[in-house]
Amino acid sequence: MPDVPSLDQIQRAPKVLLHDHLDGGLRPGTVLELAEQTGYDELPVSDVAGVADWFAAAAEAGSLEEYLRRFSHTVGVMQTEDAISRVAAECAEDLAADGVAYAEVRYAPELSTQRGLSLDAVVEAILDGFRRGTARAAEAGRRIRLGLLLCAMRHEARATEIAELVVRYRDDGVVGFDIAGPEAGFPPTRFLDSFEYLRRANCHFTIHAGEGFGLPSIWEAIQWCGAARLGHGVRIVDDIEFGTDGTPKLGRLAAFVRDRRIPLEMCPTSNVHTGTVTSIREHPIALLRRLRFRVTVNTDNRLMSQTSMTTEFSRLTDEFGYDLDDMQWFTVNAMKSAFIPFDQRLALINEVIKPGYSALRSETVFGKVADHQTAIG
Repeated sequence: MPDVPSLDQIQRAPKVLLHDHLDGGLRPGTVLELAEQTGYDELPVSDVAGVADWFAAAAEAGSLEEYLRRFSHTVGVMQTEDAISRVAAECAEDLAADGVAYAEVRYAPELSTQRGLSLDAVVEAILDGFRRGTARAAEAGRRIRLGLLLCAMRHEARATEIAELVVRYRDDGVVGFDIAGPEAGFPPTRFLDSFEYLRRANCHFTIHAGEGFGLPSIWEAIQWCGAARLGHGVRIVDDIEFGTDGTPKLGRLAAFVRDRRIPLEMCPTSNVHTGTVTSIREHPIALLRRLRFRVTVNTDNRLMSQTSMTTEFSRLTDEFGYDLDDMQWFTVNAMKSAFIPFDQRLALINEVIKPGYSALRSETVFGKVADHQTAIG
């Protein structure tokens, strides 16, 4: 068995996060305070512990649609610029404290227009919060870089407006586009015009696919819409068969995804909570890692799933015995797949990620030597 890293080492390891929803990662205390400040009176509980427990109950939903219902309350308190900026700043601080070196956080700005905010005002509030949060994290000795992904909701009709926002703010911290929400009944091809517009503008985009729906969703996202990454992509395993001797055989779509190195933004804990998989042990991430797909590890919704990047990696090391080399492999995969310029990705890999894991490996080796000397001394 490899040397499984300690929880402290996992927390200190530089990590890269590509799939995290801003409205799925609020602090419970912030939800309560913002509800009081903004006059939002629909929370079912009125104390911090109760808020945390109520959102954690989303983990028992067992379906994507039920899981998503909790978001009406986080979005409900994100209807002013101050509230949105605070949530974004705290997001940056929380991720930095968790050892995340680079993150792409996504949000659908149309969700925060219920009280009259413009789409531009929402985006600017998030970017302002990211700037303040990263500055506060730096003051505490934790460096993080964030990019914003703008989502259009699949069951609405504002994708063109959101795509135009991406182009408008591409030099100010917005790094790409996504569509989010229920997959079933809302295929990505509904938004072909938006994806074609983004391609013509040389903009990046990822698409939620293969979470709540199967291979057709993945196929459309890639072959019709041109997705650079797949949000989740769990159901790609439906295109992998096994021979009588256990040898895997990839179907044409799975082979295409692997051959083209299309990144899979996998969120193990969330996938269990939405009923996409039955347990971490049964999650296809281990198989896809063995088959050398470009797999990445992500949180999805830190509040609803009561998780963090440290928690995600800890669960994977517990189940599959992953070591620091495995963690670095997942992390480099994610950094290679980020929507920032190549030279900046390379700099983070060579100047932050690889040195960080090298230091942790040296620490482990020196610890073993010290333990050995103590034993024989």
